[in-house]
Amino acid sequence: MRHSGTKTLETERLILRRFTVEDAEDMYQNLCSDSRVNKFLTWDVHKSIDETVELMKIFVERYEKPARYCWAIVFKETNRVIGTIAAPTVKERTETVEVTYAIAFSYWGKGIAAEALKAVISYLFDEVGVNRIEAGHDSNNPNSGKVMVKVGMKREGVLRQAGRNNQGLFDLVMYSLLRSDYKSYTKS
Repeated sequence: MRHSGTKTLETERLILRRFTVEDAEDMYQNLCSDSRVNKFLTWDVHKSIDETVELMKIFVERYEKPARYCWAIVFKETNRVIGTIAAPTVKERTETVEVTYAIAFSYWGKGIAAEALKAVISYLFDEVGVNRIEAGHDSNNPNSGKVMVKVGMKREGVLRQAGRNNQGLFDLVMYSLLRSDYKSYTKS
């Protein structure tokens, strides 16, 4: 793989870019303090913006590693951070990355997650040279799986009680997209 870090990506409605500490206010208001968004995440609901500032510092620190992929999802119309999408797990041996995402509640059902995921998929295949992109969701959160299907990912199966989030242990529904799948649907 050709690790090149988190580069700015652009879609019709979004800019995907590196986080800065200054993004803490948007992240706190739109994601970190909202229990609806955090229900299926692994970080706890933030009780104050100070917790979000610390999270932003961690995100920024990690950009020093070229195999670190973590984007702020900025809605062009408002120029505000409304989500995050990342590839926190990189498996060199199999040229695989895992992708995760979270979107502000007020933007659910508007195709934002799929639009961001499509851009990240293209970047990871075309620029980084991965062979496999995988993602999973809590079986109690089927809407996350609908995003994966919308971008062409294929359902692989269920790993029983293989994940833990703010709801506890959960059955992890896995999806993937291979380079060969990607090449097929980009030609059409």
